[in-house]
Amino acid sequence: MDGENVEQDKGVQVNRRRKREEGSEVGGGKISKRSETEVESCLDDSADVAVHEVITFQPSTLPAQHYDPDTTEPISSSLKTLDELLLWKRSEANPFNIATVPLASRQPALSDSRGRTLICHDMMGGYLEDRFIQGTEVGAPYVFYHWQYIDIFNYFSHHMVTIPPAVWTNAAHKHGVLSLGTFITEWTDGGKMCEVFLAEEETYRSAADKLVQIAHCYGFDGWLINIENVLTVTAVKNMAPFLRYLTDQLHERVPGSLVIWYDSVLQNGTLKWQNELNDSNRVFFDACDGIFTNYNWTESSLEGMASYSAAQGRLADIYVGIDVFARGEVVGGKFETNKALQLVRKHGFSTAIFAPGWVYECHDKADFRKNQDKFWFLLSDHLHIHRPVSTLPLISSFCQGFGKSFYWRGQVEQDRSWFNLNAQELQPLYTKQSLEDGGWWTTHGCPEDAWAGGSSLLLEGTIPKSLQKIIARIFSLHVPLATKTFISFVYKPSLGARVSLELKTTDADLCTYSGTEEIPSRSVHPVVLREDHNLVKQFIQSCGQWRSDGWITRCFQLDLSGCALREVLVSVVRDGEEQDLDFNCRIGEIMVLDAESLFAPTFPVRSVCVEDVVWQKDAGEGDGSSPKIHLNATLRWSYPPQLARHWRVHWQRLRGPDPRVPPGPMALIGRSYSTMYRVVDLEVPDPPGLLELLVEPISREGFSLNQSYWGRITLSYTHAIDI
Repeated sequence: MDGENVEQDKGVQVNRRRKREEGSEVGGGKISKRSETEVESCLDDSADVAVHEVITFQPSTLPAQHYDPDTTEPISSSLKTLDELLLWKRSEANPFNIATVPLASRQPALSDSRGRTLICHDMMGGYLEDRFIQGTEVGAPYVFYHWQYIDIFNYFSHHMVTIPPAVWTNAAHKHGVLSLGTFITEWTDGGKMCEVFLAEEETYRSAADKLVQIAHCYGFDGWLINIENVLTVTAVKNMAPFLRYLTDQLHERVPGSLVIWYDSVLQNGTLKWQNELNDSNRVFFDACDGIFTNYNWTESSLEGMASYSAAQGRLADIYVGIDVFARGEVVGGKFETNKALQLVRKHGFSTAIFAPGWVYECHDKADFRKNQDKFWFLLSDHLHIHRPVSTLPLISSFCQGFGKSFYWRGQVEQDRSWFNLNAQELQPLYTKQSLEDGGWWTTHGCPEDAWAGGSSLLLEGTIPKSLQKIIARIFSLHVPLATKTFISFVYKPSLGARVSLELKTTDADLCTYSGTEEIPSRSVHPVVLREDHNLVKQFIQSCGQWRSDGWITRCFQLDLSGCALREVLVSVVRDGEEQDLDFNCRIGEIMVLDAESLFAPTFPVRSVCVEDVVWQKDAGEGDGSSPKIHLNATLRWSYPPQLARHWRVHWQRLRGPDPRVPPGPMALIGRSYSTMYRVVDLEVPDPPGLLELLVEPISREGFSLNQSYWGRITLSYTHAIDI
């Protein structure tokens, strides 16, 4: 097999990966290793407490594999050796890399999918900008957002144990997609590792147990097993039992998990890619959940595999590999990958699409969105659209997890490029449709203007004079509705077009339906509520600013009983003479809520605590001024995660060395998508000082809460000589 960044007022300098100048000191106060029990006790403390820190500049004791050595910001990483795997302990796991989003349900379920789609990301060795768990500044990152087409996401690198960054698992889970890590051995060193862990039952069980523990701890869904080295007689004899034991244990510990074998080693230990399932590799297929074949297959080999006895009843477990880079003698690849996929589907198999990041690596980064949309549109005829199944609320601002700026309620809140997949919201259908008489429409992400996050959904095209309107399907899903459902729709249309929302519903009891046929549905056209309606008043009161720079917000109410939302559509109607109309409409946000939730009680942030404090100082400006002091620390707090869209972390200087200087203004540090956040490189006034750290919850609906619901903790600090 081949963020949000810190945001602060002027005068607070931040550079999250700033290298310290030569001669500067990097270090931290004394850091104690906490057990899981100690972390819980931290959160059990009462809220609004104070802590005191004595500043010392000693070498940091934070583990380098979990925290950037220069900045201490949390990072995702792999395990590179067998010793690292066998010595792995849950108590030493990276708390920031634990996925926080549970795997969503979807229709059809994986077990009912006739032809599954796995993508193996293989992006330039892995652990690039995506390793920064809290996000980073990058102008053109690689991102995936066509989740509705795929079933399984495999994060790949050439390190022995590739643990998916939590940002990828969270994004996948949000869309009902499984996230797999990779266990790989290669070449001579790989053979030596296999000799050790496959020596006997005890050793292979020890390795398998650790792989199960790692997947369970970090919240992902299984492993691709990729052995690309020759195996000795003993090692190959124990490989199938290892796979069977790993698969059984993983199924028990992580329900719905998968172990997939890559087509490489044969049952006699030879390294020889078969490009198919056959008698030489079926022993491994029989021991796990599926096989990912190599890429140099032919239609003739697909035909033979379809009739092969071991494949009967398990065609969906055979993931026929397609190399998008088209290396070697392969069918299709690049922008002709659809030719290969057509043949795979013709014979009833699943597929494993290897390195779809070709659209990023081999093309102008400025055209990434356009090329990625083109690639997946060409495949779409041979892919199944999966419907997320969830309860209310349904909320999306169409943020793809990166952008040129960060927007909040139509205003630029952060005017610089950013990347944080944790911020990716439920993704729509990105489609393209040709109409009669030269008409057309398409939907794609637009970073030039947004309501919340880094992008809006741009619906644009031409309505030919022969048509009065177009209807674009935005979401395909299954969400049981409340008896009284409230809907808000934020959009920005072009002149000459009237935009409206249309919904398709079905009977709610069909939400347990697991087939692949289309369910009968009916169209519902919700009626716009007046601004003096009680629900609209409550909505405006909760969300504050709701009009901004041409954005229109419409609110609707649906009174239905026993219904489930099946599709969300947007119609664009010509508003004028019957002539060709070029139009565009930016869709900023769609929310579908239980109307009662607008009146639901709010919860405060509790038990804010500070740990793993590291103090750093730079070399100064060279003009005789004192070196700047920087605070790095982990914040934890308690709050029901299902009630929050994210949390905003602020700070405020309460007192500095000169008591005559009044407290400073409150400043935003960054956003968190879990109940912990690493404050990084926060420049603070010289000691002695007193500052306050505040945690602001943003509700699922995007509502800000009164400060009385925020969590806060004060931190005083002095030099050792000041005591």
